[in-house]
Amino acid sequence: MSPEPFAAFDDYDAVGLARLVATGDVEPVDLVETVIGRIEDTNPSINAVIATDYEAARALAVEGPPAGAFSGVPILIKDLMPVAGEKATFGSVFFRDFVPDFTSEVMVRIHQAGFIPIGRTNSPEFGLLPTTEPTLYGPTRNPWDLSRSSGGSSGGAAAAVAAGIVPLAQGSDGGGSIRIPASACGVFGLKPSRGRNPRLPAASSDYLSVDLGVSRSVRDSAALLDVIHGPEPGSGYWTPPPSTPFVEALDSDPPPRTIAFSIRDHRGQQVHPDCAEGILSTVELLEGLGHRVVEASPSLDGEVMAEAFMEVWAALASGVFQLILDVAEERRLVRLTRRVLGDWWTMKVIARLDRRRSGLDAFEPFTWGLANLSRKRSPAHLDSAKTVLQQASHKTGEFLVEYDFVLTPVLGSPPVALGQIDQDQGWDELVEDLLTYVAFTPLANFAGFPAMSVPLHWNDSGLPIGSHFMGRFGDEFGLLQLAGQMERARPWAGRRPT
Repeated sequence: MSPEPFAAFDDYDAVGLARLVATGDVEPVDLVETVIGRIEDTNPSINAVIATDYEAARALAVEGPPAGAFSGVPILIKDLMPVAGEKATFGSVFFRDFVPDFTSEVMVRIHQAGFIPIGRTNSPEFGLLPTTEPTLYGPTRNPWDLSRSSGGSSGGAAAAVAAGIVPLAQGSDGGGSIRIPASACGVFGLKPSRGRNPRLPAASSDYLSVDLGVSRSVRDSAALLDVIHGPEPGSGYWTPPPSTPFVEALDSDPPPRTIAFSIRDHRGQQVHPDCAEGILSTVELLEGLGHRVVEASPSLDGEVMAEAFMEVWAALASGVFQLILDVAEERRLVRLTRRVLGDWWTMKVIARLDRRRSGLDAFEPFTWGLANLSRKRSPAHLDSAKTVLQQASHKTGEFLVEYDFVLTPVLGSPPVALGQIDQDQGWDELVEDLLTYVAFTPLANFAGFPAMSVPLHWNDSGLPIGSHFMGRFGDEFGLLQLAGQMERARPWAGRRPT
């Protein structure tokens, strides 16, 4: 008898599905067939899933996945995640045929938890932009409004969860890349503290980024953190382990907390009225739950901080180019070109040759712009930028001694229209658009603090507006406990895009 889709799929989060598998009430293969059907039915409209391996998923479901906390539950993996023998393009035309020979430690733990990977989700090139519109795969559309961006860089993951393809999808966050799409798509997204989760192999030495996922329920993100967290040997950062499992944070309400809030960004700009309305609505909710909420924010120079973050972000893009050059060094033409023209023009030659082969530009304008910005700077500029960011981190940490959490919007406006973040406009205009839109999330990355986007508000046009909470270093438990209380007070799981 062939497997049947699981009709009650929408009634369960990933933890609930795992329990059904554990009790024998549903078979893993039924869940796999359900997700396959949803990808086939829904994905043509939103373009969230850019690669699938149905046969491998079916085979694993039949053989029996490892007996972990999520045994038998299908999951989608972001296209920035390396898995040995599985194509990973990083959203880049240049890497369209790249197959890594190594697997991320996070993926090792996801496999050990019993998940069944079934496909890969769309991401902007190298995860650099807050919208998922790569040249290679085209835009991922927001399920709440197909003309809108799903956010980025985990835009494919968030759109897939919002559309009901899966209840939980893996994602990563280097400047807001879990929280931005979670806000844009009306799902929950937690960025853990620096050093909470492994980063082997390290994508870069700065540890801006951390892996977790986006989910429909707070419980799923907490349970995912339980199976992923813990440093790997040689990790540059380490966060003290929790005294109890993270998922137990949802067993009780938190004690009354003192929460600072602001509807102005770090450059003093007022956010879009819909975002301000969403935060004020969240303030009312928190006060009704017994928390003390005060309008206040850390004293930071937003302009200087934004410039410093762009300096670090540019170094990341430049690092990708350097990696390509190092790998290509074995080719005689590349060695000669580097000797005569230098690294920057050698990258231009490599990109030109690749374009002849593929018919597409090897790298997108924003990637070139970041790398170009980096090459014009000295190492001293980067070191100075990191010092600026560290000073901002100290000030924020001192602020969080007085306040348990900081509440702000996730974004400066509701989800933007597809194409509104235009890489072909002037560099200064593009950067200004990005700084206005992504006004709040990077601070938690360079400071290393945990932060989350909670889907508590929708505007009059039916677009989600996330509430952004940032907590003290290592206090994911406190954030999850607060999120669970708000989820019970203002449930969102039943609110689905049509």
